[in-house]
Amino acid sequence: MTRTKPRSPLLSTVIALVVGVFGVVVLGWLGTWQLQRLAWKEAILTEIETRITADPRPLPETFDPERDRYLPVKVTGTIGAEPILILASVKEVGAVHRVLGVLTTDDGRRILIDRGVRPFGDPLPDEGEITGTFTGNLHWPDELNKYTPERDESGLWFARDVPTLSEVYGTEPTLLVLRHAEPASATVTPLPVSTQGIPNDHLGYAVQWFGLALVWAGMTVYFLWSIRRRKQIPAGRRTDTDPGAAAPAPSDAE
Repeated sequence: MTRTKPRSPLLSTVIALVVGVFGVVVLGWLGTWQLQRLAWKEAILTEIETRITADPRPLPETFDPERDRYLPVKVTGTIGAEPILILASVKEVGAVHRVLGVLTTDDGRRILIDRGVRPFGDPLPDEGEITGTFTGNLHWPDELNKYTPERDESGLWFARDVPTLSEVYGTEPTLLVLRHAEPASATVTPLPVSTQGIPNDHLGYAVQWFGLALVWAGMTVYFLWSIRRRKQIPAGRRTDTDPGAAAPAPSDAE
């Protein structure tokens, strides 16, 4: 049987170099791209944080979720006696009830207000109507997905679905997430809008891509070393344990 001609060491070296350099360049580019995305995301988060903590202003006449998201506002009015409870989960706390209500401003406008949270299973005492000055940020949370249940028979909600809640309770289509109230509530803890819940995983992705580039470079060096070692060993002394050694051809007696 005809013996297969072994691949030229020079050709093997060129192939290993091309594949190695290409892989390192691509993986390194992906890592660099993630660092660029990290800088972009941090700039956005800084802009959002600056907007959240800006001086509050009066409630706008009309609402645009894109324009008015996180807009700080200050209003005076009365929160109705009927609470709107929403089952939620808070990191490092667990299950809670978000306590929403309908705020009627002094000039007669009705909006939803998120007063904060109360531990799950801890009954909310009857507070009646609450009149005061309320400072917070306008928000349109994106909490709905295909698995979100409908409101149950007890009136418990499972997401801050602003359009639906506004329609059910007859308010303008916005939500004021409370930051500070005068007078302050002793039964509900405000949970203000912040950037903590906005994901920013680009640094982790960059580390992964650069790590893969390092591994790829190491593998390339190993293959180049294997090719050089095989070249230095005389053909008659190569064994099956030599990296990349060609398999012996079957004898004519077989």
